[in-house]
Amino acid sequence: MYRRKKTPNGLNVISSEMPNMSSVSLGVWIGIGGRHEKKSKSGISHLVEHMLFKGTTSRSTKDLKQAIEGVGGAFNGFTSDEVTCYMVKVPAKYLDLGLDVLSDMVLNAKLDPEELAREKYVIYEEIKMYRDQPAEYVLEVLADLMWPGNALGRPLTGSIATVKGLTQSDIINFRDANYRAGNISVIAAGKVDFKKLYASASKMFASSGKGKKPSFTEPKISQREPRVKILAGKSQQAHIAMGFYSPGDDVKTRFAYKLMNVIFGGNMSSRLFEELREKYGLCYDIASTYKRHSDIGEVQIHAGVDNRKASQAVIAILDEVKKLRDMGVTEDELERAKKYTKGQFLLAMEATSTRMLWLGDRFMVHNNIPEVRDVLKRIDNVTAKDIQNASKKVFTSSWSNLAMIAKLGQKEKNAIKREVAKL
Repeated sequence: MYRRKKTPNGLNVISSEMPNMSSVSLGVWIGIGGRHEKKSKSGISHLVEHMLFKGTTSRSTKDLKQAIEGVGGAFNGFTSDEVTCYMVKVPAKYLDLGLDVLSDMVLNAKLDPEELAREKYVIYEEIKMYRDQPAEYVLEVLADLMWPGNALGRPLTGSIATVKGLTQSDIINFRDANYRAGNISVIAAGKVDFKKLYASASKMFASSGKGKKPSFTEPKISQREPRVKILAGKSQQAHIAMGFYSPGDDVKTRFAYKLMNVIFGGNMSSRLFEELREKYGLCYDIASTYKRHSDIGEVQIHAGVDNRKASQAVIAILDEVKKLRDMGVTEDELERAKKYTKGQFLLAMEATSTRMLWLGDRFMVHNNIPEVRDVLKRIDNVTAKDIQNASKKVFTSSWSNLAMIAKLGQKEKNAIKREVAKL
């Protein structure tokens, strides 16, 4: 499915050839993200990502965009907890152009002080935008609740105070320390010749020193009782976010978590959607997600409901949690979840962009790239007993975390806290 080779200075080059495609998706992945930041420098990975789009020593911001968009390509980037990625999707014959633009950004960003000052204000507005969207902000509140004192509990954007304190010198030193070949992977999927990609990447990144992957502080799960935080809301909806820890353990358990989540709240056929929306009409949208980091995972449940029905919705969610944990799943549910998971995975592998992103996440965050057939086999091997064991491990009262932004009286708040404690 893919080929990988490391250059003499430590750069990893990976490709998955899809010869029937006419495009190629290309990403330059840096092994740096929010988890690697000191609290005082929170948001620096995200700010550096923004700054790399603001021109290089030989290309202006406009030049960068026109180089890619001028050949019909698309241009983007993102920062996550453990990686930063810069990516393009271009017609296959423009692969070298895409790689030249991305390598120029990564190695030769100008990091102009005037641009830095302007971009800080852009990020201030981004931070305020998320704060003004309770459906987004409640997830930040949940993260802080689940991971107190750890970088996982801080927003990737940082705070206005930390971003304001970052200097040009901080930005340059951060880039120079982390944007080095030994911490970078060039990953492509689509109509790509691996030998040509390797030769081009080796040449373009030849001047970059080896460097190494930075470390981060792993969180310790010391929680022994439920945590609940309810903030006053101004909107007509109450926004609910619940979180539970899912320790990494073995590969089989992680696949059990994935299938458990599909059955519980992973799509419109899930239990949460069927019960809370279709049966009781409590919400427009409700879902759960299984979020896996390199060392630990978490299951999140999120919903928006009428303020007057907030207590009823929390109780209904907890009832579904108890049913899953105590009664398990049926064979029919498990079979549907397997077909759904395999189908979604295979559909994703058909697109150059999602395949490139999957390769990058697997290699940069999880340090291995399984073959497609092995992923499908792992899914098929999960049993109903595996899922019940996984749900019993995750859904405990002592590991319960509930964040809400809602218009609630103290009586309702106390009632909700009591219900969470009963889990």
